[in-house]
Amino acid sequence: MRPITAILLCCVAVPAAPAVAQVQSAAAVKWGPGPDFLPHGARFAVVQGDPSKSGVYTIRLRLPDHYRFPPHFHPTDEGVTVLAGTFLVGMGDTVNMRKAQRLTAGGFIIAPADAHHYATARGVTVLQVSGEGPFAITYVKDTDDPRHKSKP
Repeated sequence: MRPITAILLCCVAVPAAPAVAQVQSAAAVKWGPGPDFLPHGARFAVVQGDPSKSGVYTIRLRLPDHYRFPPHFHPTDEGVTVLAGTFLVGMGDTVNMRKAQRLTAGGFIIAPADAHHYATARGVTVLQVSGEGPFAITYVKDTDDPRHKSKP
């Protein structure tokens, strides 16, 4: 009987600790200048994870009026939610704002991995971007890559 009791005791699951939600108020978000892979003028905040490493990340971007993302793509899906302002997003290698989709607060778009896209902010615009890291961006035209330009 003892071997059976020992087996049963080994199979009893230890209750897992309850999951703890990560809560962060808007006031707690730590804004800084945009990284060198973004065109100059963006403000940047990491909300969850580390975009430079494997795993889920969430970042926020605060963009000035007329901020422009030249055509680019990412190796993983990118989910973008507009928190404030207006964000115009188009697909392809050539900017054509007449074909762009207009997203306002609450709007959401998934840019699939390797899908070429571009965007422009109308008014001060705040975005929340999430995906699976590590984050990477490739500009369609090397001359559009801000890493090859000096920042003002």
